[in-house]
Amino acid sequence: MHDLVVIGAGAMGLAAAWRAANNGIGCLVLEAGPVAGGMAAHFDFGGISLERYYHFICQSDHDTFALLEELGLADTLVWKRTTMGYFDHGKVHDWGNPLALLKYPHLGPIEKLRYGLLAWWCTKRPNWDGAEHMTAPEWLKEWLGQSGYDKMWHRLLHQKFFQYTDVISATWIGTRISRIGRSRKSLMEERLGHLEGGTQTLVDALVAGITQAGSEVRCSAPVAAVTVAENDLKRVELGNGEVLLAREVISTVPTPVADRIFPGLSPDEHAKLAAIENIGVICLVYRLKKPVTGHFWVNIMDKAHPIPGLIEFSALRDFGGDTIIYAPYYMPHDNERWDYSDEALLDDAFAAIKAVNPQIGEGDVIDRNASRLKYSQPICTPNFLDKLPPVETSLPGVQIADTSYYYPEDRGISESVGLGARLAETAMKRLGNG
Repeated sequence: MHDLVVIGAGAMGLAAAWRAANNGIGCLVLEAGPVAGGMAAHFDFGGISLERYYHFICQSDHDTFALLEELGLADTLVWKRTTMGYFDHGKVHDWGNPLALLKYPHLGPIEKLRYGLLAWWCTKRPNWDGAEHMTAPEWLKEWLGQSGYDKMWHRLLHQKFFQYTDVISATWIGTRISRIGRSRKSLMEERLGHLEGGTQTLVDALVAGITQAGSEVRCSAPVAAVTVAENDLKRVELGNGEVLLAREVISTVPTPVADRIFPGLSPDEHAKLAAIENIGVICLVYRLKKPVTGHFWVNIMDKAHPIPGLIEFSALRDFGGDTIIYAPYYMPHDNERWDYSDEALLDDAFAAIKAVNPQIGEGDVIDRNASRLKYSQPICTPNFLDKLPPVETSLPGVQIADTSYYYPEDRGISESVGLGARLAETAMKRLGNG
């Protein structure tokens, strides 16, 4: 029997297990995939160890900083000056500072003033209670006007959320603006961070800390069902038929999966979990011989290309002279592109790369890869937290949470490890170790 079983070995699950294991709790982490790490896991990209899904660190990621200190990894955090751009009307325009805003040719003087005030206020706003009832389009139009919204935001939202565009929470988008806006050395200089060796550095340290404490991380071990047995013990059945017993269970898998593997939840809990809609992502990555723009992030406003943006990851982390470009296709599962082949999507997005920089050609491609994740982004609507079932479920000793519970913050490692630690604290208190 195990004191604690954690379902899911992403950053949240590993952080929860690490916290508990290092406080004397016997833990078993069960991961359906072949490796630990979840969205933070790496893969071998032609000899480069690289995240399947890009990550970066902001100066407000305090839970990350605290965990790095505890793990002895604080000196692996590297800060770098980064820049942003907009590709519009066939040209890349600088973005992300007051001078770039003044020089941007596709906004009028009043629109520039309104945009500047929005960006400034997002970094100063003490809370988002006043916008919680609003959708992102409503809130952005209130600040920018219809024209400013149409020029700068509608396409970015629509190319990610499609039919959900008009129901996305204002608070959710506002906290995203705030997080980036506050990650600066000065008004003119954005600063983002990464770990030496990438997110795998953190994943490896958490797994090592769990195993060194006498607990276990088991991969290729999907959970089929969790039910409550005698004396409130949890019966954890694996996909291969193996049955385990646990005093406490923490689930960190996406809510659609949790809804399926916990059949004993109340009808209200099932209904609320089932109501959380998710979109998927197909994350394309290219290894090129030369830079595309030098900007870390470029929003694609040109309607000829369906990709909403390019992340030039090598502008943040050095890869020995090679350029690493991510092109994420977020979309609902009923979008026709979800059924496209990886090769078709890789060709599709490469056309956008060549449009952004016509000097890039097929001969500059060293390697390319596509990764798919069905449940990558919950659809966060106004008053979203009120619609979620409690983390502590009606099943005794069972906690369920995923990236939905970061709201209003977006998905991120800092939010993951912070929530993971809180889940562990709750379990430890019930186990008598809190």
